Amino acid sequence: MQIRKNDSVIVISGKERGKTGKVLRVLNEKDAVVIERLNIVKRHTKPRGPQQTGGIVEKEAAIHASNIMIMCDKCNAPARIGRKVLADGKKVRVCRNCKEALD
Repeated sequence: MQIRKNDSVIVISGKERGKTGKVLRVLNEKDAVVIERLNIVKRHTKPRGPQQTGGIVEKEAAIHASNIMIMCDKCNAPARIGRKVLADGKKVRVCRNCKEALD
């Protein structure tokens, strides 16, 4: 997957379409990501002892990677990602619009 933690992304489809946020977690086995303050769901939890009370907890749910695009900082637009090998042999992700490195 070409999306990494702390990337700035925009949601391109679904109920959260058009919203942007920062990636908190990448779930490679599900091809999904968790984005900060997006796709909020409510979970009912049982009390687990005197310290942890039960109740309704709101948390971020995963969004499939096909429904998001990375935001390029340079051109400030959603961008497709390309790969480029630098002179020292290091591979970097590049924006397909402005050809700037994203890493």
